[in-house]
Amino acid sequence: MPERRALSATIAQGLGIVALVAVVVGGLAGHQEWVPGFVGFRVFGLGLLLGVVTLLVGLVGIARTAAGSGRTGRPRATRGALVGAALTLLLIVMAAPGRNLPAINDISTDLEHPPAFEAAALEPANRGRDLTYPGEAFAAQQRRGYPDLRPLHVPGDPGAAYDAALAAAKRLGWTIVADDRARLRFEAYEETSFFHFVDDVVVRVRIDGDGSIVDVRSKSRDGKGDLGANAARIRRLFAEIEG
Repeated sequence: MPERRALSATIAQGLGIVALVAVVVGGLAGHQEWVPGFVGFRVFGLGLLLGVVTLLVGLVGIARTAAGSGRTGRPRATRGALVGAALTLLLIVMAAPGRNLPAINDISTDLEHPPAFEAAALEPANRGRDLTYPGEAFAAQQRRGYPDLRPLHVPGDPGAAYDAALAAAKRLGWTIVADDRARLRFEAYEETSFFHFVDDVVVRVRIDGDGSIVDVRSKSRDGKGDLGANAARIRRLFAEIEG
């Protein structure tokens, strides 16, 4: 009987091309800001997920084109499987940091009275968004996922603590959007380097006995989860303040 080309092999190669194009175009478009970062990221992520499908279909194609099967197309199936394997590996590496973290994107060191966003609410990108803290639903998840996050206690008067926190934020490269020393609070945002995601931050300083207490709230503008980015930002600020 004449050999037939395995359909799965052809599909695997086609899916591999589409997945690779989605990853490259989504990543490039988001990075260059041809489209909003979250749009580019979603196309990029869709390409990675399609890569998993490509790997599975490619493996089926390889199996169906085994010697003696009477079907051709193994090179196509192999190419598809290799592309799929590479994209699947990339997906695993990118998702690993958030594997055991809660799918929340608003983190505060004070869960009873989180600092409120004021200047951030006036940003055009935040118009129509509810910037109030989500409440106990988020707080419970934060306690489980980030049990180490607490307000930072520092020696000295609140004015000195405020100056130290503001200077630390500037050293970290945050963009300060509100500096209210009279109320001992400032707001800022930080932008990621690749997809240009923006997270808003508010820092509040209060007196605490003979010293001061620094509270921070960090909230992502996009997505439901943050892969731990907001908690990591708070930790970096505290480490910078403590020197």
